[in-house]
Amino acid sequence: MFPMADAAPLNDSTLPSHSGSVRVPTYDRSALAPAVVHMSVGGFSRAHQLVYFDDLAEAGNTDWGVVGVGLHSANMRDALAPQDNLFTVVERDGAGETARVIAAMVDYVYAPEDTERVLALLTDERTRLVTMTVTGTAYRIDPHTGAFQPDDEARADLEHPTEPQSVFGFVVEGLDRRRRAGLPPFTVLSCDNMQSNGDAARAAVVGYARLRDEVLARWITDNVTFPSSMVDRITPSTSPDQRDEIAATFGVDDRWPVITEPFMQWIVEDEFCNGRPPLDGVGVRFVRDVGDYELMKTRLLNAGHCAMGFLGQVAGLETTDEAVADPVLRDYLRRLMLTEVVPLLPCPEGVDLPGYAETLLERFANPAIADRLQRVSRRGSSKMPEYLLPSLHQARAERRPHDLLTLAVAGWLRYLRGTDESGGPLEVEDARREELQPLARSGGTDPRALLADRAVFGALADDQDFAERLERLLVRFEERGVRATVAESVELSGPVPQPVDALGERSQPA
Repeated sequence: MFPMADAAPLNDSTLPSHSGSVRVPTYDRSALAPAVVHMSVGGFSRAHQLVYFDDLAEAGNTDWGVVGVGLHSANMRDALAPQDNLFTVVERDGAGETARVIAAMVDYVYAPEDTERVLALLTDERTRLVTMTVTGTAYRIDPHTGAFQPDDEARADLEHPTEPQSVFGFVVEGLDRRRRAGLPPFTVLSCDNMQSNGDAARAAVVGYARLRDEVLARWITDNVTFPSSMVDRITPSTSPDQRDEIAATFGVDDRWPVITEPFMQWIVEDEFCNGRPPLDGVGVRFVRDVGDYELMKTRLLNAGHCAMGFLGQVAGLETTDEAVADPVLRDYLRRLMLTEVVPLLPCPEGVDLPGYAETLLERFANPAIADRLQRVSRRGSSKMPEYLLPSLHQARAERRPHDLLTLAVAGWLRYLRGTDESGGPLEVEDARREELQPLARSGGTDPRALLADRAVFGALADDQDFAERLERLLVRFEERGVRATVAESVELSGPVPQPVDALGERSQPA
């Protein structure tokens, strides 16, 4: 342990002094070529993508340095600038923790203060790949038509295309400048946690370009690739107290370290138009089709987060490890994944789906991460139709078991009231809270006003049987409490069957 006063700042000049307590880069940072521009650097991109690029540089390939771009907040710039864009990644599990300094980000630009510099980066011939973690809502794709719907920021960019503010305004202006200069385009790689993120990126970029210039839109369609990717690493937000803990443990005074789990996975569609970084040498898997891997992750990990987040908070729990330590909720999550979700999924090549589900339980239970249920419950109105409800729609269409999926939906509706079962306040973080919370509160145990929201529930809005099932569960929550209701539902679901056969093939519906 290091006294706080002895923790040394993190920057290039102090890096050698930290080598005794943390893993530090052994490569020459000055040799890194700025080939990747990452839009919207956050905790996840630093714990995931930048770790892979750092591994690549450690392996001797310095052709793929990263330049970060901030779009809406200067906080990351302010934290990283005094540290020469170095930062610490701390991996924690029950066995302990390790720390390493990541040096793959060679520069960082805050776009609102230096628009031309960002555009110069995007036009730089050395830039071959643009990656992004801007969250799924930033893509502005109509869920029914698949068309790009510009928001106010994008409309302002269309009025002044050479002075962009939005991520897609920057990307399209950069591509247009490359086209006019006779330069090859860059690949656009979404790292956002959403299904078919490459298709969403293509729809947003081409859709925005079409509103600006049809010829440009056609050039992008013909020349730019948008590979999909599946990203997988649980990375909670870092609190000030955790920052102090890291300084005391490792002697590194890092203004914004990242805490994450040891597990990480990145599956990328093999579609690159301007050179492919050889990340397969450091653990990334390039595949022809990412779809099955995306379904696996979103319908198991992300849907599992939703289910335990809503039910756990209403039951008075605060973290994922607390939820999984509760035998009732752990049994519920296991049965939900193995009996109701796994049988619906195609098996990705080289993956044991039941094994992945069991691994998720252990990852959720990691006490050293203690991911907050409040965090994993954010943006439920967009997460539920993306992660959990597709399994429910499919299960009902195929007449498969879905009582535990229905229970998760009831948990969300109860959570939307903004109180736990003891009457304590719950902070509902959702862009549609002001619209949905009054419906949840006035409806009480009657879910029909919320079910009428077709943007979330689709055809379930007309399903009276489903409404009655939800109503019975909401009544049971009031009469018996969450844990008793969950325990009863788990008991009625029967034993956990073997969801796939020895060949990994899904059995046919009855």
